[in-house]
Amino acid sequence: MSDDGGYIVHNTYLRELSVANVTAFFDPSSPAQLHAVGNYSPVHLLLHAFEWQIFADRTFGYHLVNVLLHALVGVLFFSLLLASRAPPWAALAVTLLFVVHPANVQAVAWISQLKSSAGLAFAFAALLCLERRPWLALGLFALALLTKAAAAFAIPMAAALLWVRAAPRRDWLHLGPWLLVFLAYSVVEFAEFRGTGWVDVPAYADPWVQLRSVAAYGTRYLVMAATSWGVSAYHEPDPVLSWFDPWWLAAVPLGALLAWRTATTLARREAEGAWWLAAAAAWFPISQVFPFPHAMADHYLYFILPGLLGGVVLALGPRIEAAAPPVQRGLAGAVVVVALLFAWHSSERAKLWENDLLLTLDAAANYPNGRNARLLRARSAAQRGDSAAAIAELRAAEARGMFEFRLLDADPGLAPLRGRPQFEALVRDWAGLWIAYAERTGANTQTEQRVVAQAHRRRGELEAAAAAYQRALDRGGPYDAEVRAELESLRALQRLEKEAR
Repeated sequence: MSDDGGYIVHNTYLRELSVANVTAFFDPSSPAQLHAVGNYSPVHLLLHAFEWQIFADRTFGYHLVNVLLHALVGVLFFSLLLASRAPPWAALAVTLLFVVHPANVQAVAWISQLKSSAGLAFAFAALLCLERRPWLALGLFALALLTKAAAAFAIPMAAALLWVRAAPRRDWLHLGPWLLVFLAYSVVEFAEFRGTGWVDVPAYADPWVQLRSVAAYGTRYLVMAATSWGVSAYHEPDPVLSWFDPWWLAAVPLGALLAWRTATTLARREAEGAWWLAAAAAWFPISQVFPFPHAMADHYLYFILPGLLGGVVLALGPRIEAAAPPVQRGLAGAVVVVALLFAWHSSERAKLWENDLLLTLDAAANYPNGRNARLLRARSAAQRGDSAAAIAELRAAEARGMFEFRLLDADPGLAPLRGRPQFEALVRDWAGLWIAYAERTGANTQTEQRVVAQAHRRRGELEAAAAAYQRALDRGGPYDAEVRAELESLRALQRLEKEAR
């Protein structure tokens, strides 16, 4: 599904677990980084390589691994709550809610989201080992960070936990290597992100729009965490242009409350504050302070949710323990009901992961003006012969950042449009946008230059296409044969055109 194609299906580096391929996973300048989709995550790619050696193209094994890792994350989450002195029954209750939460379906059902469950498992294990086995903890933290950047939340959480227990100076020194690992990693990660992950959002030219949007998206995550309302495939929230947007307005008191609670509990050296801080640290990288293509996603909540649940259980646990037995029984019953509702909702969400069309339909239902909805309506209009409406929908999708020109040529639903002047102009425009994107991001791998060549060819720019194909061959990579074949086809076309003149 979706990114699984780039990470696994078309990733030839996974096919053989050789020294050269493993080295390519860890080399920031290697073409293999293209398969990390804008992030430096070599351990994630390595884990998929291990999976490929065992399962090849049999998807059941990949899904089984994700489910088992999710269960392991639940066990580690429960253990860390107990280490924070949460009441055992309360820790078990929120662990159950985490395991069955509908927002986590995406992180488990999506094969390439192995990076989320594995990264969080490594991070929790590192936090559990920090006090007694600091060097093992360092190794686990490095693995977590090299699996998914979001694991960086473990640093402020570890510091807060050390503060809470008034740790001796020796224990604080153990955190120093974590910071060195993070600093070294962040240089590579930010360079990778700045090159291929960063996007320019025109509305964010106004910093107040970006501020309101960041805050509003944060409120959406809080509501999603508390109720599961708002989960969706392929979120496409609009930038918040109005000062009166309710999501933004709600963010002000909610943010103030969370900041106050975090500060006061840490001032009293209570573990609760460490969990609130962990949630905030996990949210910051995906908050859109640094914009990237997908402003929201269910699986982004995977690293945030434990901090929120941990903060709640440590805030309310002692009060519930002191409550009368009827109150305790009522709360236990409420947790069971919520867990059952979450489990039912999760089972319904899991059905969407049978194919891409179901996910696209879900995204279109939740975001009727989004790219997926526009594409669906364009297909429908094309099939009924309304080319003007189809082109209008595709132009609207373009305005929201869609410019995958190869989709226009490959999508069977758009076949009735092919050959029409307006459609051909659209394809050329999207190919031009792709070329501009490649130039802006410094695309220089064989795969990227091959697509640049295809874009030039689609625009009729044959000399530029030939030059891009040659650059792709000069770069070298797993697609030498395909690039040579396409270049030869292009040269044959050039010879025919020359003879025709």
